Amino acid sequence: MSVRVFIDGAVGTTGIDIQDRLAPRGDITLVTLAEDRRKDAEARRGALTDADIAILCLPDDAAREAVALIGDGATRVIDASTAHRVATGWVYGFPELEADQAAKIADARFVANPGCYPTAFLALVRPLVRAGLVPADWPLSFAATSGYSGGGKTMIAEFEQGRTDTAFRAYALGLAHKHAPEMRGHAGLTHPPIFAPSVARVYSGMLGEVPLPLYALPGRPTIAAIEDCLRGAYADSALIGVAPCDGGAIRIEENAGTDRMTLRVCGNDAAGQARLVATLDNLGKGAGGAAVQNLNLMAGLDPLAGLNL
Repeated sequence: MSVRVFIDGAVGTTGIDIQDRLAPRGDITLVTLAEDRRKDAEARRGALTDADIAILCLPDDAAREAVALIGDGATRVIDASTAHRVATGWVYGFPELEADQAAKIADARFVANPGCYPTAFLALVRPLVRAGLVPADWPLSFAATSGYSGGGKTMIAEFEQGRTDTAFRAYALGLAHKHAPEMRGHAGLTHPPIFAPSVARVYSGMLGEVPLPLYALPGRPTIAAIEDCLRGAYADSALIGVAPCDGGAIRIEENAGTDRMTLRVCGNDAAGQARLVATLDNLGKGAGGAAVQNLNLMAGLDPLAGLNL
């Protein structure tokens, strides 16, 4: 028996990607809504409550409205917006975050899909905080660059229709990005990291980096100790791997077109400095791929079905 899935917001970049992944699958039946009824509240309510699982690819306020439309119905929800990522009653949809996270997702009614930037940050930082290698109150920073598809249709048009000639652009300079609470809360930090996001002239891909002054950390951990911690955390993961840092360049496009994430620990033990680097696809493990992985877990299906390995 197939699982009935409704994608509310299937016209956006993430929604289209998820729909394309699910459409060919025999274990999924897509509940659809005609374009002219997409903003009709009663039509949406019908589609939402007719589904076993609804995936919300919407702005925050519209996502909250969708949850209200479902009400006490039986429909389970995956929300790809930022509306519920630190909300009480919602399970964070990063299966590899903790040893029991996949099981929590499988049993949850409400799952908040992670953001692409927090996925990279948390993959690098959470194991180190959990192991005590990085104190919870340490002043961390996170510099990350995304492909322009992360900005949705508006940014895609800006880059592809000649509305900008920039190759690289920093933004969120006021240090109040909406991903900061998510990164702080799920990493177990006392303070949010200094988050420095940017966008590059590449369609998809992401490269995020956390610098660490090892000489200043309690216990002065070595690069090998940091790498061993990350390898242990993801030893059983099919999607997250730790690669050696060979001193060469790391490309933002390394995992573009896949649902993989690669972590590296680069640095210099003599100087006591390290650079933790994560690469992933902002539309894959950072968005649509994560939603499909969570859907698989919630529906009791192969966790890797529909993913690009």
